[in-house]
Amino acid sequence: MSENITGITRGGTQWVPAFVVDLNQENCIGCGRCYKVCPRDVFELIEREAADDDDDDDGFSDDTSMVMSLSNAFDCIGCQACSKVCPKDCHSHSPQPLAA
Repeated sequence: MSENITGITRGGTQWVPAFVVDLNQENCIGCGRCYKVCPRDVFELIEREAADDDDDDDGFSDDTSMVMSLSNAFDCIGCQACSKVCPKDCHSHSPQPLAA
């Protein structure tokens, strides 16, 4: 059984960071708030992939719409700032085990 990564706050309290493990691109509006707040360049803005051949009108133009992507998830420090600024609650976080 692996032990999760832990840290210590400046005040000496133990803290368990929750690292970004997923980004829901279907809900993402490409606002870039998570990109701007992230101190570690974990995200990048990419073109939204063409929608499936369904009749959903999601309000996005397939040829111009952008969406955030996880480009460097292993650089995440677990601060969860991205979740705090995301208006669509697109980020999933989880404590992670120590690397072996």
